[in-house]
Amino acid sequence: MNSLREKWKTPDGKGFAVEIPSRLEELGRIERMAEKVAAVYCLSQEELDNLAIAVTEAVGNAIIHGNGSDPEKRVRIAFSVAAGFLTIEVADEGRGFDPTALSDPLLPENLMKESGRGIFILKSLMDRVDFQFTPNGTVVRMALRLKNRPT
Repeated sequence: MNSLREKWKTPDGKGFAVEIPSRLEELGRIERMAEKVAAVYCLSQEELDNLAIAVTEAVGNAIIHGNGSDPEKRVRIAFSVAAGFLTIEVADEGRGFDPTALSDPLLPENLMKESGRGIFILKSLMDRVDFQFTPNGTVVRMALRLKNRPT
């Protein structure tokens, strides 16, 4: 645990953060980071699984859709705890998207499509999912309620 705290600790000391190039090869590293964060905050196996899936999905979307897989563009991932929630922020340098324009992945015509389920997955696994669009990129902010644990 000490290496996690030293390597990825945020300047305010209240969370963990990392910045990666927009390469899908980085997803394994991010999944391992999520596992270490889950251990620090004593998440259950189910919470760890949900966290790992949501984080890798959000980071994958940031790499592919946000940054167009441009390795010169960066993705920032931050984990913090406050008010009984583990909050995860994934920020890219892309132009953003319109969440209301996304097709419903549960409609019959979309069931067999290979893509288009990312936001649906995030909302299914996390307690809150919000988007912030800025001139410098998109931030996906997800929160997982920490049940029966001090924060």
